[in-house]
Amino acid sequence: MVRHRIAAVDVIPVRAEMRTPRGPSILTYHARETLFIKLTTEDGVVGWGETYRLAGAESTIRDVLAPLLIGKEAAPSKALHRQMLAATFENGFAVGGLDLALHDAWGKSLSLPVHELYGGAPRDTVQAYASLPGYYDDKAPEDHWVDEALELQARGFQAMKLRIGRFSPDREMPILARVRGAVGPDLRLMADANAAYSPGLALRAAATLHELNFTWLEEPLPQNGYRGYPELRARMPLPLAGGEGLTTRWAANDMLRRGCFDIIQPDVSICGGIAECLFIGELAQLSQIQCVPHCWAGALTLAATLHVAALLPEPTRMPGVDAPQVELDVTENPFRDVVVRGSPFELRAGALKVPTAPGLGVEIDELALRRYEVT
Repeated sequence: MVRHRIAAVDVIPVRAEMRTPRGPSILTYHARETLFIKLTTEDGVVGWGETYRLAGAESTIRDVLAPLLIGKEAAPSKALHRQMLAATFENGFAVGGLDLALHDAWGKSLSLPVHELYGGAPRDTVQAYASLPGYYDDKAPEDHWVDEALELQARGFQAMKLRIGRFSPDREMPILARVRGAVGPDLRLMADANAAYSPGLALRAAATLHELNFTWLEEPLPQNGYRGYPELRARMPLPLAGGEGLTTRWAANDMLRRGCFDIIQPDVSICGGIAECLFIGELAQLSQIQCVPHCWAGALTLAATLHVAALLPEPTRMPGVDAPQVELDVTENPFRDVVVRGSPFELRAGALKVPTAPGLGVEIDELALRRYEVT
């Protein structure tokens, strides 16, 4: 058996200024940032990973995990995963990014896509929902929410998520009613308040969202420990979604045990990687909770999320009913659209095809990527 030993780990922070700053309720993004990881084996196999430039991930990977990985086999073993968690005090961001690179290298070495490494996926496409950019600082939501929703519907999206919460429900709920009237009753609508609300405001918004047939309200309260979520969920008239910031399976298990969510949203690059995200999905099924992974990043995290969504179990015995979805952000994103070769994420009939090339299934244009590198 050929063992592909790791020879080098290269950490590549990238940043691109946004042509038009946009953001959710609590902030405005002026740039897109992410962290790419290039793992190279002694015999030339290259595995690519990605994570968010948060939680000290960059220095943790470079200074702690890279030395630990040199000489190890380029495959995501449980033993290696435990070593990485122990060495970083369970930094899911850092471990998650490297886990993607290990899966990519492992799949390439075996000439198999990631989902085949787990025995094959029950679906070859995954429904995508458009994740809208949110607010402009100099334009009122009354002036663009309806038009944006109609444009995305025309592009083929059958579901979309709007950012809400920068202004009071009294102002925003009538705009959402106009959105619902414009797109019709069949398009699925979700709302993400990005931790903007108090419990009282969340319940006021939720009452109207329920009347407008929204599918869920996402993270209306602060995410630190998800305090108040079980109490809010008990009074919510529509499903409560959350969990994108969970960094370990233990945190996810605690949230499920406390009854924080109707829909849990682990992020493959935050919760520790692909196997961890799948494990959380299995935990959710045991608790009768739906799993819809979070994704607001570049090409590698999106590809990994597609593999995970393809592998997740059906939440009911009726296939296709509330089947796993993938979040597709429609904010300008060169780290998904510019730094890859070809067009691996084409939307067709509201769905994305699960990658079938070896590893994560996307090819990075390193020359294009390096143009955005932060030095």
